[in-house]
Amino acid sequence: MLQEKKIGFIGSGNMGEALISGLVLSKAAKPENIICSDISEDTLEAIQNKYKVSTTTDNIEVARKSEIVIYATKPQILGSVLKETAVALDQSKLIISIAAGVPLAAIALGLQKELRLIRVMPNICAFVKESATAIAAGEFASKDDVALARAIFDSVGRTVFIQENVLMDAFTGLSGSGPAYIFIIVDAMADAGVKMGLSRKDSLFLSTQTVLGAAKLLLESKEHPGQLKDRVASPGGTAIAGIHTLEQGGLRTTMINAIEAATKRSKELGEMMVKDFIKNNNKKD
Repeated sequence: MLQEKKIGFIGSGNMGEALISGLVLSKAAKPENIICSDISEDTLEAIQNKYKVSTTTDNIEVARKSEIVIYATKPQILGSVLKETAVALDQSKLIISIAAGVPLAAIALGLQKELRLIRVMPNICAFVKESATAIAAGEFASKDDVALARAIFDSVGRTVFIQENVLMDAFTGLSGSGPAYIFIIVDAMADAGVKMGLSRKDSLFLSTQTVLGAAKLLLESKEHPGQLKDRVASPGGTAIAGIHTLEQGGLRTTMINAIEAATKRSKELGEMMVKDFIKNNNKKD
């Protein structure tokens, strides 16, 4: 699907490189069909040497030469980059943004054109090819466009298609921010192991492997987490004693509240971003 597509990355930082790595190493795309830009020539040189892709410091060149243009910039500068490159964009190109917190409405305002827009939010686990990635389509994007986007981001994990206005903020609260919650849980489990006499090294390894194994079992067994929990928690055993303590501490309520708070914050930031884009577009050049 992607083999013959010309793919351009505007911004080649951590997430941009993770995507380039995923596409090249999975052979989903050919290195010679990928071009990327960045303000750092050192970054571009390193990426070119590592992945054998084309590089440039000219964002407009990337936009002109690509059939799929991926904006992998920081959200704070996305507005100016969209304004800079809009001249090179038209309906023949698929436009994808991975700028965190920037809704499709803001991207459309920044481009001031009727384009095939896709908003994508991967998470930090893209660096190890295990991202949970949400994809939302703009008004003029087709099913084929969504399929192309999924093919790109499936190279760094797994994807879901969601409704932008209703669920993207919820995804941000759950999976976008979710790795941070898991890191805290793993750290706390490791601390508990140390308290019980395990070495810090062994305790951290065991905590991490336990979370990895539990997640893999959930995905591969397709059983409900409650069913798997019941299989571990035998009557009068150790697991049910621990679960009782977790419930006393309000683990479920705390987790739900955390995801709700992150979702609300994502919505607030998105609304702020739309206002900023409107203000910037009203400024005279």
